[in-house]
Amino acid sequence: MSTVAQKILASHSGRDTVNPGEIVKADIDFAFMPALTAALAFHAMYDMDIKKVFDPEKVTILLDHIAPATNIQNATLHKECREIAKAQNFKHFYDINSGVCHQIIPENGHVYPGMLMVGADSHTCTHGAFGAFSTGIGSTDMGAAIGTGKLWFKVPETVKIQADGSLGDRVMSKDVILNAAKQLGADGATYAALEFHGSTVKEMSIGARMTMCNMAIELGGKTGICEPDYKTFKFLEGRVKHDYTPVYSDPDAKYWKSINVDSDNLAPQVACPHAVDNVKDVGEVTGKAINQVFIGSCTNGRLEDLRVAAEILKGKKICSDVRVIATPASPEVYKAANTEGLITTLMDAGAVLCNPSCSVCFGGNHGILAPGEVSLATSNRNFRGRQGSTEAFVYLASPATAAASALTGVITDPREV
Repeated sequence: MSTVAQKILASHSGRDTVNPGEIVKADIDFAFMPALTAALAFHAMYDMDIKKVFDPEKVTILLDHIAPATNIQNATLHKECREIAKAQNFKHFYDINSGVCHQIIPENGHVYPGMLMVGADSHTCTHGAFGAFSTGIGSTDMGAAIGTGKLWFKVPETVKIQADGSLGDRVMSKDVILNAAKQLGADGATYAALEFHGSTVKEMSIGARMTMCNMAIELGGKTGICEPDYKTFKFLEGRVKHDYTPVYSDPDAKYWKSINVDSDNLAPQVACPHAVDNVKDVGEVTGKAINQVFIGSCTNGRLEDLRVAAEILKGKKICSDVRVIATPASPEVYKAANTEGLITTLMDAGAVLCNPSCSVCFGGNHGILAPGEVSLATSNRNFRGRQGSTEAFVYLASPATAAASALTGVITDPREV
């Protein structure tokens, strides 16, 4: 009667079974840190009188949030991270030319079904799309994890999100997870694992599943999980160089909560300021004037996202009152988009293309909002100040809705473009 989360935590703590609410000490398979949290984590490890990481092949640092560095403080932090990586003899280190951590981790074969992964970034839950238990932790916990290879966990309850039916034209997995946020609320799955099930999920690409799992944290979740299937195995083929054991929930697994998403009748969704669960059908906010569109981030910076945007923008020009910033999530994505002509299409429409990085999402570079400005973004958070001024307004939507709105200068239903 166990869920995926229970089974993975049990296997990694030497137990046959575990129950929600129990505390277990589990073995870590992989740990990673963006630059902003890496130095803090290592200082925490040193304070524990531990000098070396538990396994230099299973720990890495990635410079993605502000890349390249935009000021002396960031440059100094990047320098420290490079020095740490050399001193620790990391097998893998990802500098400013690498892209967003949550894209390049799976591209480089660091995630696989049945594993336990921790990252010092809240959107580490993204990697549950591959059937892993993957969760974000704080810098002090990360210091313990990288120093000992183990960490304490409370076994989470699991929330089942059942999505059945076929998504309509220009309705995407981003709309599914935003609708789930609308139903559950920003704290409706606090410290729970979110399991995504149903015919809609089975038809989704790996990238689409990553989008949903990425935003599990926005519902309060500890992780998001999609059970692995042939699409998972195909993506990982040639990337993961070792055997792994997929994990699935039992047919009689017990869930804390369950919600249903009716994909057949789902409209494009928009999260309105200043909360991720302030979600409305696009028709309720159509006509809202915008100043900036951002297409990218660990939520929606993948090749399929750029394809959707390019298909809508091809042969057209963005509204003169709107600036569009597009940021592929990794060099692999950028190269593929360039080969397909997507980069040229976006640029011809008037978009600015940025190097693979967190870019606008984090609010650190590539397009800060001024007071009073309105952004429509494909990223994952719309809190005050997330993309610049605390007096700006951020709406969240899918790449289809974002691209359609870029053409009109107002929030627009992508099905009508």
